[in-house]
Amino acid sequence: MTRRHDPNRKDRIVDAAIGVIAEHGVAGTTHRLIAAAADVPLGSLTYHFSSLEDLRAQAFQRHAERMSVVYESHFLQVHTHEALVEAITDLIHGDAGADTADWAIAYELYLAALRDPALRTITETWMRTSRAVLERFVDPTTARGVDALIEGLVMHKTLSTAPVSREQIRVIVERTLGEPR
Repeated sequence: MTRRHDPNRKDRIVDAAIGVIAEHGVAGTTHRLIAAAADVPLGSLTYHFSSLEDLRAQAFQRHAERMSVVYESHFLQVHTHEALVEAITDLIHGDAGADTADWAIAYELYLAALRDPALRTITETWMRTSRAVLERFVDPTTARGVDALIEGLVMHKTLSTAPVSREQIRVIVERTLGEPR
């Protein structure tokens, strides 16, 4: 039997796990679904990862790192208070590079972190990174509030049958940020 050279197998498995979590949630994620999505033998998962929890943690970590890059790049061209309002509004409204699957994974991570304190390191690092981006424009307390506002309004938008309009989001963001400093 010839051994297949597959140097990217572990990365492919982690990426497949992200997709499976987005589609099936943490509760529905299994070794078999991930192996099928990665197109690898089931044994590859136990070879590369100590457990399904280990694989999920690595998938969540990768997703958080990727989303942090997307988040930061969204604010690169922001140089005025008005541009900040627009950038945050776009982010909440869904015009900033994150889609429904990305947010589904984020919410799965938050829920999993409630039950598994080891995952809180990932969530805390991700939140700290987001706040650091916002702190380039506002004080740390406001950054914390705006970060929570973004996540909360995205959740409302994702779950609502009658989402808030872009203009309403903009007004909420504008009122939260207050006058330019």
